[in-house]
Amino acid sequence: MAGKKRSFAKAILDIINPYAWVTGIRNIAFDAGMMDIYTPTVPTICIGNISVGGTGKTPHTEYLVKLLKTRYRIAVLSRGYGRSSRGYRLASPSTTMADIGDEPFQVKMKFPATTVAVCEKRAEGIKRLMEDKDPQAILLDDAYQHRYVKAGLNILLIDINHPVWLDCVLPFGRLRESIAGIKRADVIIITKCNGVQNDYMEWCRSYLGTKCGAPVFFSRMRYGNIYNIFGNGAGAPEIGDGTGVLLVTGIAKPGPMKEELEKRGATVTLMRFADHHNFSHGDINGIVTAFSALKGSDRLIVTTEKDATRLLMRDDIPEELKKRIFALPIEVEFLDNGERMFNQIIENYVTENSRNC
Repeated sequence: MAGKKRSFAKAILDIINPYAWVTGIRNIAFDAGMMDIYTPTVPTICIGNISVGGTGKTPHTEYLVKLLKTRYRIAVLSRGYGRSSRGYRLASPSTTMADIGDEPFQVKMKFPATTVAVCEKRAEGIKRLMEDKDPQAILLDDAYQHRYVKAGLNILLIDINHPVWLDCVLPFGRLRESIAGIKRADVIIITKCNGVQNDYMEWCRSYLGTKCGAPVFFSRMRYGNIYNIFGNGAGAPEIGDGTGVLLVTGIAKPGPMKEELEKRGATVTLMRFADHHNFSHGDINGIVTAFSALKGSDRLIVTTEKDATRLLMRDDIPEELKKRIFALPIEVEFLDNGERMFNQIIENYVTENSRNC
């Protein structure tokens, strides 16, 4: 488990770090009302973090979609990292991953009835969404530092494996801004809490309570059943002893996924690419070669849902190989009986502010 005490050296690095000063002055300007801030007229929930790297934004966004989609017309708005387009783009059935980016495309594939859009300028994106779809609630994915929009509810995610209180600001650490940014949170979720002890959870609540008055929740990632990403076959095979798995990932931290497959009995060969990697023809050939080298007849290729969106765009994957490519989905699970209280906070906010609108 991560420690509790930040080193003196890291505190000094933040003091002398020009980037820390720039982001700090920027936040002061927004707090003082010196910058134009757009306040949406519909309930708007921001899901973000103050550190780089994966904290689980997409799974938590999907959790909120599932929670709200049956009662409200919701829209998900993202920057669309890694896309080839620019400006505002509204996802449609013909939209490709290159148009909107892998994570928004993943959300649209899993929830086709949900409105998904991308725009670098979130204020413009919200206004266009209001014209196009008139949503009753908007989820802003990864917009905690995008302060030109004043979200009604800010959800801050903190990876328990990389706690922000032990880190420092870029480029010396992983923080996008100083830990003072915690104070803007209305809800805090400490993520990836597999094996966390109760005493450490209480310490986290106590520490974060000194930074802001937001309720603190703990979540972990729960892996589901694999499914064929191309829709081939009658059903997913069982992973067990003797299953050879080629794990193909383009994410920041593939370790937990590898451990999960090994827990199910698989012998895993990891083929790791950079985060948000776009697969080339050479990569596909490499995957074919690595898969052929696996021993035994019970062989599978397993990937993440995010990487699956990019593999689906390839037209050079052999048909026989498509039958053996599966995605391993992940879902959010709250600890310490926190799900009911968290859901109530979200539902109350959307209901009350929808009524006010």
